[in-house]
Amino acid sequence: MSILIPAWVDGKLEPVEKLDVHKRGLRHKAVSVFVLRDEQILLQQRALEKYHTPGLWANTCCTHPDWGESSEACAIRRLKEELGITGQVPQFRQRAEYRADVGNGMIEHELVDIFIVDATRDMGIELNPEEVRDTRWISFADLAHEVATRPEIFTPWLRIYLQEHSVAIFGRAGIAAQ
Repeated sequence: MSILIPAWVDGKLEPVEKLDVHKRGLRHKAVSVFVLRDEQILLQQRALEKYHTPGLWANTCCTHPDWGESSEACAIRRLKEELGITGQVPQFRQRAEYRADVGNGMIEHELVDIFIVDATRDMGIELNPEEVRDTRWISFADLAHEVATRPEIFTPWLRIYLQEHSVAIFGRAGIAAQ
């Protein structure tokens, strides 16, 4: 089944097949969510069957909106589809753009809307094994240390968010400044 996502082709936003977008390195819309609980961030380890960056640790949820879908609706949908998280309200933090080689001849060139979710104490997590291999809660300081010492186990976009956008997302200096 072909999934169409919003991508820019010749300066115009059009629905383009997701795999084609990544193979061609087209600039496209994306959504990233960070679920926070007190001083901790919920990370996901991507399923080993993912066509790029399998097994790497990423932010809580990252995806592409369907053609015509709002970023907030996409964030809510994918939290449920990937992690079984429902009843949470995403708060928009920032729009960022990045370009990164994600392996297998693919490029992520994303214009991404970044959201945070303040987890409720009763928030449940139910992993979709086709999307997520594992999850873990980690403090910002411990995450910054791990990314600095073992960058290869994290997705390129998580490293970029921590290095370039952590003040907007978390209200803290980026890992390069620590």
